[in-house]
Amino acid sequence: MVNYPNGKKAAVRHEPTSFADRGMKLEKDINRTNDYYRSIDRAIIHKKPTPVTIVKVDYPDRTAAKITEAYFKLPSTTDYNGIYRGKYIDFEAKECAVNTSFPLKSIHAHQIEHLSSVVRHGAIAFLIIRFTGLDITYLADAEEAIAYINSCGRRSIPYEWFTEHAYEIPYNYVRPVDYLSVVDRVYFGEGS
Repeated sequence: MVNYPNGKKAAVRHEPTSFADRGMKLEKDINRTNDYYRSIDRAIIHKKPTPVTIVKVDYPDRTAAKITEAYFKLPSTTDYNGIYRGKYIDFEAKECAVNTSFPLKSIHAHQIEHLSSVVRHGAIAFLIIRFTGLDITYLADAEEAIAYINSCGRRSIPYEWFTEHAYEIPYNYVRPVDYLSVVDRVYFGEGS
């Protein structure tokens, strides 16, 4: 909801995401939010690059190089990491087109293992899940989500689990995924 100075209100909807661009809208929104956090010196959080091995490069002319063949080196860990208020933060972000549940095939075993290790070492770790059809984004504490995943015996996490155990992330134009407002509340005990 956008509140205009003249008192009028207008609903804000995110643009629909095509299958080919799945996850890119959320990533773009998080990157924009992180840019804002860095610009006001609130936190330093970055998207982790995916490690690749370059196999073949074409040089059409002296000033241009084009990678024509490359392979992923290792499975990537999570999408984002950085530091906030003296604490290391690590999280994975996923978009989900299904309104009733989050499919566990969307998150890989090595990512769950990585998040478990991060928590074990005392850092802040979580999942950001956007239900695109509902236009709602949640922050789910990694430890709690992993405990559920390991005990549920299901292939998905029901949407109701998010409404009961995760935290809705507020949207605004400047910070489309204002996850630090939730981090302040959940991990630092501030706010309502």
